[in-house]
Amino acid sequence: MEYSKSRSALAEELKDHLRAQRALVEKRLSDLLHPAEGCPSALLEAMRYSLLAPGKRLRPILVLLAAEACGGSDTQALPAGCAVEMVHCYSLIHDDLPAMDNDDLRRGQPTCHKQFGEALAILAGDALLTMAFQVVAEGYSAATAAGCCRELARGAGACGMVGGQVDDLAWEKGGGTLADLEYLHARKTGALFRACLRLGVWSAQGERPGGPDGSLLECLDAYGRCFGQAFQITDDLLDVEGTADQAGKRVHKDVARGKLTYPGFLGTGESRHRAEQLCRQAGEHLRPLGRAGDRLAGLVPLILERNR
Repeated sequence: MEYSKSRSALAEELKDHLRAQRALVEKRLSDLLHPAEGCPSALLEAMRYSLLAPGKRLRPILVLLAAEACGGSDTQALPAGCAVEMVHCYSLIHDDLPAMDNDDLRRGQPTCHKQFGEALAILAGDALLTMAFQVVAEGYSAATAAGCCRELARGAGACGMVGGQVDDLAWEKGGGTLADLEYLHARKTGALFRACLRLGVWSAQGERPGGPDGSLLECLDAYGRCFGQAFQITDDLLDVEGTADQAGKRVHKDVARGKLTYPGFLGTGESRHRAEQLCRQAGEHLRPLGRAGDRLAGLVPLILERNR
């Protein structure tokens, strides 16, 4: 019983810590998106509308937790965390457009193009993507900024998130295999998660002679691969089993569009089992970090509990 209470107390402590980090990120995001000379007010409004909508802030939290795990602080990690959230938000704005996923609900409110029109939505996404690199460049010294920009560009670019989105659209009407699906999401979803963790390491250790500890990067890469795949499986399950009110976005759309999904290949039961296995593996990859990886390890079970 004492062990059970201890685990429960640790889980609550972690949730409190994550809430504090989320609040920290959201305040900084709001501060960054302020009126500036030359920025049209309509553009700023669309950027703030999408970026500051209620969200999990999972990606910036991963940046902050990774920095903690290798000796850094929230303060050091915050510019990189805000940058990756801007990149994530840009991707959501563009994914929701009629030319791609054609969604009308995101984070519990009308999508950016429904609220502001397609042209301004595209430009708001463009502005968030470019601002992300400005935030990194202005937030760190040269070596750390260069490392962070490189990791962010790799995770979000043609061989990462964008490339995965291209394949997602191409395979909408079938023809893909389970291996194709795993490769797709290793880039569309997993590459940016990997970048988050690497950004955390760079923000904490970018000024070390020779750069960040390579063994830390390898450890967190392995964790991120499992974390990202488990996250995507639960996302697919939410589309099958969730409601729009829970998820904050339209559900049951993947099947309607003929998209490749884990439940489509494996069924819901086996998909959930695979997500649980991946969560266990993610935790195992953190063992070399010892107690420093406890919060990253504690984040993993929350994937299985999420409803949005």
